[in-house]
Amino acid sequence: MKLQKGNLAGLPVNQPDEEIFEELLRTSSFRVERIVSAGQSSPPDFWYDQEEDEWVGLLQGEAALEFEDGSAETLRSGDWVFLPAHMRHRVASTSVEPPCIWLAFFGLP
Repeated sequence: MKLQKGNLAGLPVNQPDEEIFEELLRTSSFRVERIVSAGQSSPPDFWYDQEEDEWVGLLQGEAALEFEDGSAETLRSGDWVFLPAHMRHRVASTSVEPPCIWLAFFGLP
């Protein structure tokens, strides 16, 4: 694999109504995404049920995650969580100002 690089600080000037998902890197064993959220949340009764493990860190902003077992976690800038494959979860809320900047690493099955 050759050297690859990018910049995490550059954000879109005008925040769209939808979250921005940007794949930064993909290898045979993992992928990395930057996600920018500004007030978005998962639809009611929607649960992520992913095939891969996910490590996600919140670089900026504040967000709340809810889990199928009824528990919840509030994340603030600098916090991270590890979500094993098939851990059903949803995004309950994300801050608007500042927008949430997530860095997510997914282990590929």
